[in-house]
Amino acid sequence: MATLIPTRNGCLPRMTGGEKRFSERLETKLEDDYLLWYDVPVGLKQRRPDFVVFHPRRGMLVLEVKDWKPDTIRHADSTQFTLITDRGLVKEANPLLQARAYALEIGVVLERDPALRHPPSSHYAGKLVMPWAYGVVLANISRQQFVDGELDAVIPGHLAICRDEIYDGVEPEAFQERLWAMFPQVFPTALTLPQIDRVRWHLFPEIRVSPGEGQFGLFDNIATGTTKSLEIPDLIKVMDAQQEQLARSLGDEHRVIHGVAGSGKTMILGFRAMQLACELAKPVLVLCYNKTLAARLGQLMGERGLADKVDVRNFHSWCYQMLQAYHVPLPEKDENYFPAMVAKVMEGVERGQIPRFQYGAVLIDEGHDFEPDWYKLIVQMIDPNTNSLLVLYDDAQNINGSASRRKFTWKSLGVQAQGRTTILKLNYRNTLEILAVARSFANELLDAQAGQDDGVPLIAPESAGRRGALPELIRVEHARDELPCLVQRIRDEQARGRRLDDIAVLYRYGWQGDKLREALTRADIPCRLAEGKDKSSLFLVKDCVKLITMHSSKGLEFPLVIIPYLGQLPKPGEDESHEARLLYVAMTRATERLLLIHHEDSVFSKRIRDSINEVQGQLELSA
Repeated sequence: MATLIPTRNGCLPRMTGGEKRFSERLETKLEDDYLLWYDVPVGLKQRRPDFVVFHPRRGMLVLEVKDWKPDTIRHADSTQFTLITDRGLVKEANPLLQARAYALEIGVVLERDPALRHPPSSHYAGKLVMPWAYGVVLANISRQQFVDGELDAVIPGHLAICRDEIYDGVEPEAFQERLWAMFPQVFPTALTLPQIDRVRWHLFPEIRVSPGEGQFGLFDNIATGTTKSLEIPDLIKVMDAQQEQLARSLGDEHRVIHGVAGSGKTMILGFRAMQLACELAKPVLVLCYNKTLAARLGQLMGERGLADKVDVRNFHSWCYQMLQAYHVPLPEKDENYFPAMVAKVMEGVERGQIPRFQYGAVLIDEGHDFEPDWYKLIVQMIDPNTNSLLVLYDDAQNINGSASRRKFTWKSLGVQAQGRTTILKLNYRNTLEILAVARSFANELLDAQAGQDDGVPLIAPESAGRRGALPELIRVEHARDELPCLVQRIRDEQARGRRLDDIAVLYRYGWQGDKLREALTRADIPCRLAEGKDKSSLFLVKDCVKLITMHSSKGLEFPLVIIPYLGQLPKPGEDESHEARLLYVAMTRATERLLLIHHEDSVFSKRIRDSINEVQGQLELSA
């Protein structure tokens, strides 16, 4: 079955009857390697063809679908049709001209990319490496009616698909022959995966990911709708088809995405926030638990000119904002300050002092770290006319609460997500080696557990297959040797050309951060410690190593992650399962290389050493 983007269920409310039938035929009559887009903006001008059909060995086809009936067509010529409607006579452009204009624009855009043109040595040098074509689907006009009405004089017969050619009983081969008969030229092509990504990069600017920006690089820093030309990068990175399909299919109502670390949840959230900001009159609220992640997302929304439309906050700062904005007294600053602040917001909403329905949509990242009662508050903030809530969840990363927090159903919290939940298992962030070691270390945590009907499943990640170096576990002689070892490794990486911005040192306890900053400063290595107000400006300072607690690293990623002081984990008396989750989260922040340092053995250092040896043995056997 072909992949339709957005999903057919998500498109049905805005499809005509003919589009519904034709989309079903496309899905069922075409094979798995076809990609289809329905009513999706194409190119920098954001044109919206009805359907784009793409196959790496066939080429690209643009189709316009019309539900016109024979007796409603009063006149037709090569430029326009005159139709009888409830509003009287209406003139509409010839749909073939529409399809041709869309296809021409696509062809011109793709042909600008040298990687999508025949090489200079080819007989077809400079031409697009794949065929492209266009056509019309007349969903309510049979082939005989098409001929009898002399419509073949204004739409060549081979460029039209008629009603009787999209019946359910039509053989797939016959259906496909109709599609590919529309091509003026047919020549062999076999696009590589990088070329397929380049095609999608050009057609859909909103799915672009900037190299080096990872999950945060949406839109490639180009505003949607701009016609400004840009330099085509050598390295092209886009959301994959599953991520794009999911992001485009997120309609209104309550939805939950259960995704493993590195599956692109935050990227999908960013896509959805930008989409909603353009569609809704009321502001969009994005909530996180982690201040550092909230600051990073807020910075990126601001860079894209959406700061006035998308409000990004960590949950407690949002509560503080509500109390301040509606003149509700703040609680006393004691050990119960944060729970008391949340309670005051809830009371203010109940009394009507803090208004409900303030936002057109609410999107929640790190939903696994939210207390159940917080959801009961949040759902009251959503405008019932849109009722748009998106929750992103990975229970394997629940590092800010007890296991009992996970024992709930969404329905009991007012989140009506039954039948609207999605599971993402594929990890794109980590190399196979990093993910395999992290999984082996935390294997007991990641055993899939059956939840209730709309409960929270615990999902084991699967690698997308990207390869790299095995994680390194370095043991030094004495405690005093750990920091010099770390400094030397950073210098080695610099000598090999790695930017300091690409390096993060993750630590467990606050005192460790102070020691790390002192050591790097003494070694003349620029660094930035994520603490207090510095969390919000962590990514504004360039060319420096980021020093971040394991808790604050949630949702972030870096090419190189170094974790010192491993031998001190877990501390005596600490909850080993909680500490293992925390270390698992820290390890899976690394996209290319992971380095762990210790001077004394602990339960975790032994388990990680065993995990590295196990993964190394498995890889050698499979080589």
